[in-house]
This record gives sequence, C-alpha cells and structure tokens, in this order.
Amino acid sequence: MRKATQATVIGTAAAALLVSTFTLSANASPEHNGHHAKPKSEFAANSLAGLGERAGVRIGTAVDMAALAADAPYRAKAAGEFSSVTPENVMKWEVVEPQRGTYDWAAADDLVDFAKDNGQLVRGHTLVWHNQLPSWLTGGDFTAAQLREILHKHITDEVTHFKGKIWQWDVVNEAFNDDGTMRDSIWLQKLGPGYIADAFRWAHEADPKAKLFINDYNIEGVNAKSTALYNLVTQLRKEHVPVHGVGIQGHLDVQYNAPHDIADNMKRFDDLGLETAITEADVRIPMPVDSTKLEAQAEAYDVLLRGCLLTEHCTDFTVWGFTDKYSWVPTTFTGEGAANILDENYKVKSAYKAMSQDLALAAGRN
Repeated sequence: MRKATQATVIGTAAAALLVSTFTLSANASPEHNGHHAKPKSEFAANSLAGLGERAGVRIGTAVDMAALAADAPYRAKAAGEFSSVTPENVMKWEVVEPQRGTYDWAAADDLVDFAKDNGQLVRGHTLVWHNQLPSWLTGGDFTAAQLREILHKHITDEVTHFKGKIWQWDVVNEAFNDDGTMRDSIWLQKLGPGYIADAFRWAHEADPKAKLFINDYNIEGVNAKSTALYNLVTQLRKEHVPVHGVGIQGHLDVQYNAPHDIADNMKRFDDLGLETAITEADVRIPMPVDSTKLEAQAEAYDVLLRGCLLTEHCTDFTVWGFTDKYSWVPTTFTGEGAANILDENYKVKSAYKAMSQDLALAAGRN
C-alpha cells in the first residue's frame, strides 16, 4: 500500500469507447476466464459483489479489524458489498509474530471466520515485505543463513496456519523502486534477488492450492517499474517458479493523471499466463473536497476497474478500505484524504456509482 501513479484520465467519450470493447465471453465459465464467482450468490443484486459476480470478477475490500469489531454499519457494508476481503494489517509479520517464535493469529483468524460466514474469499497480505517487520527481526544481527531460515520458517508457518483458507497470497510486496531497480531491503541486502523465487517456492510447498501473487504500487501503466516486474516474472516463469499472479495496487491521486494504458500493461502479464488483480485501489484528494475533485476521483476508479474488466484473467478488484471514516490516507499524506468510495457517513460517492455502472455494463456483455 503506497504512493501515487501517473498517466492520463480518460474522458467520457473515451470511457464509452473502452466500455464498448469489453471482450468478456458470454459463454466462458468463471474458471475458464480466470474469474471466480460464488456458486449461488446471496449478495444483493445491486451490491458491488452482486454486480461483480455477474461481470465475472470479485469485488473486494481491505478490512480494518478494529472497525469491524466496533462499528455495526462498517461490518454490514463489509459483509454485504464485497465478495472478497484482505486484512489491512493483521496478517503482517509484526502482528502475527511480535516476538520470535510466538505467534498471534487471533485477529487474522477472526477475519477468516468473518469471510466464511459471509461467503467471501480471503486475500492473504503479506508474507515478505520490507515494512511492518517486528523489531526482533530488524534489530537482530543475523547472518545470511540465519535470516534465510527465519524467512523460510515465517512463510511456512503462516501459510500452513491458513492452509485451505486463503484464495490468493501477496507473497512478495513492493520489491522494486520506481526506476525499475530492486528495492534495497533487508532481504535483498542479506539474501540477494533469489529471495523472491525462494519465497514463492516455500509458500507453494506450504499450500499448493493457494494462488501466489507478487504485488506492487506504481505499476498500473507501462513504465520502468512495471517493465522490470514484467521481466522478473517472465524469468521466474521460465524457471518454473510458482508465481501465479501480479497484484497492481492502484493507489492514485487526483493531482496526477490516471493510468490510461493500464489495459495494455495488464495484457502483458495476461499473455504470460498470469492472473492479475487490482489489489489496493483508492484515490486520494487534496482537501477540501469539491465536486470537480470527486468527479476526477470517480474517473480514476473507473479507469482502474475497466483495466481489470478488459483483461481476461483479471480475477478481482479490491478497494483499500471502502469508507473515508477509516482511511489510512490522512495520517500518511498531509492535507489529503477522502480516498474511498463511501464518505465518512457511508454515503455513496461518484466513485461508487462509476464502479456500479462499469460492472453492470460488463455483466450485460457476459
């Protein structure tokens, strides 16, 4: 979860043109086209989940577990509007293993149970990242061999704990810099670039049925970073590393242009035989909010979702939180906020309406 991306916001005429070119097959099964629908939907027909089911794509949200426990309207929206969920924080290393060898799965287990109760799939987020690591790990003076074994154990233990319960894992998160070089993380410093292939192999050994994704930000369009990732996954596939998908985060900002070439970019990965997903969509706004900014926000969500709908094996579109009431943006980006599809009072915004319209149009072509 991070940062902005840049390209071009498509105007209304271009949006209509792209919508008219949806290529989702009316006869293709969910399994054939890479999408996963509930066998029998209990989602309201006009909910994002219901519309997404008919369009052949799951619509998900990141979940704030404190809000889920304490806020009834939040819980109702999380259950009723979305067909998949992603833990915002509770599967990250610093939460699940705060002390070495001592695991705390309670909050993550609660989310998995919530999803099961509501007919939702779970995206696991995230196994290997440079951020939100426990202090015992970042402050430890480990040799390369020791660190490799620590990483192996962590991946194996976490994936095994949730075996059979996770649809997609973000195995490696944010491994690249914007210029296409590899991020100088603790993993690269100590283990070299091979840590990525190792992580996927270890995760696959622990749960052979889970879909394994590499996830990053600022890779929405064709640029140095997305091309570096494309080159990496091309090589990993040649080496038979079990990487199944590419997660495109989708953290945008109305101050920048939306990624007009996202469908072209996603097709590159699709052509490799990989699944794709928009994994963390939000569109932040410099405060205060006005109608022009809200319309620009709606167009940005629209561009992201259409990129997924135009890509045959894009399985899901996940928003990084659905209400401005609990957004991570204001505490991270000074002077910005209102990044989600519902406002602080759970009222739908133009972005929600744009997503609903896109899904309805795609469903009509299925």
